[in-house]
Amino acid sequence: MTDIPKTMRAIVVDDEKNLVLDGVATPIPAEGEVLVRVAAAGINRADLMQRQGLYPPPPGITDIMGMEVSGTVAALGPGVGDVAVGQEVCALIAGGGYAQYAVVPATQLLPVPAGVPLVDAAALPEVASTVWSTIVMDAGLRAGELFLVHGGGSGIGTHAIQVAKAIGARVAVTVGSAGKAERARELGADIVINYREQDFAAELSGQVDVILDIMGGSYLSRNIDALNVGGRLVVIGMQGGLTGEVNVGALIGKRARVIGLNVRNRPLTGPGSKADIVAAVTADEWPLVEQGLIAPVISATLPLAEADRGQTLLESKDSVGKVLLLP
Repeated sequence: MTDIPKTMRAIVVDDEKNLVLDGVATPIPAEGEVLVRVAAAGINRADLMQRQGLYPPPPGITDIMGMEVSGTVAALGPGVGDVAVGQEVCALIAGGGYAQYAVVPATQLLPVPAGVPLVDAAALPEVASTVWSTIVMDAGLRAGELFLVHGGGSGIGTHAIQVAKAIGARVAVTVGSAGKAERARELGADIVINYREQDFAAELSGQVDVILDIMGGSYLSRNIDALNVGGRLVVIGMQGGLTGEVNVGALIGKRARVIGLNVRNRPLTGPGSKADIVAAVTADEWPLVEQGLIAPVISATLPLAEADRGQTLLESKDSVGKVLLLP
C-alpha cells in the first residue's frame, strides 16, 4: 500500500447531523478484504436513515455512509487470492462508500457488467442485491405473475421494474408524480398508480402475486387486500411506520406470506448470506444486464462534497433512480 495515501477525503456526520467533507485515515483491508479506490458511490435511503440515527451500521462497520461503490482494486488483504490489484469492480458494502477508498469483503465484489461504464456501475450493487434476493430468491416471482413495487421512481423501484419484466412478469407500480409515472412506463411498467389520487388496494384488489414494499406499517393492511391467493408480501422498508394491523382471516384465506427482509445485516457467508446473494446476482442477473434488459437508472452524478445536496435530491419528486457521488 505504498502508493496509497494515509489519509483520504470522506463525508462524516457532525453533532448537528450535517454532512461534512473531512480528512480521515485510509482504511486498511483485513483478512479476506480488499481496498477499493472509489470511482463512484451510490446514495440510498438507508443512508438518510443512518444520518438521523435510525439505522446504525452493523457492529464493527465504519460510521461513514455508503453501501455500494464502483472502482478499482487498490490493495489486497491477507488471504485474498482471486482478485487482482487494478481490477475494475463494483461492490456491496455495509458502510464506507462516501470516501476516496473503501474496504470490501472479497466475497461482496462483483464484476462490472460488460457495456456498463465504471461510474454507472455504482448504481447497481445495492439495488440489484436487494431486488434479486427479495423478489426472485425469497418470493419466487415467476413469469406471468403480477408484481407490485411501491415507490416505482426510486432506485429500488426502477430496478425492480426491469428485473420483473426481464423475468416475464407483469408489473404494477405506485408513484407520486407525473414525471415518475412516465419514467416507470418507459421502463416497462404495465400499470401505474398515482398514490396521491388512487388507492392501489382498490385498483388491484386480490390480483397481485408479489409485492415489494418500502412503506411498512401504513401499507400493511392494504397490501394484504391487494394480494392474490398464494401471494407474497416482501417488506424491506419502514417509511410508513413500524406497526400496522392485519386481517388475519384474509391472510389465512389467501394462504399469503408476509416476509421481512434486508441485506445489510445478513451474515457475510453461509446460507442466505451476502456472499450467496452477490454470487446469485453475478450468475443470474448480470447476464440480463449485459443483454440490455436491465440498466442502471441514474438521476444525477455529483461531487462527493455535495453529498448533502445528493441526499436532498434523492427525496425529491424530480429524482428518478439513483444519485451517485464522485470522490
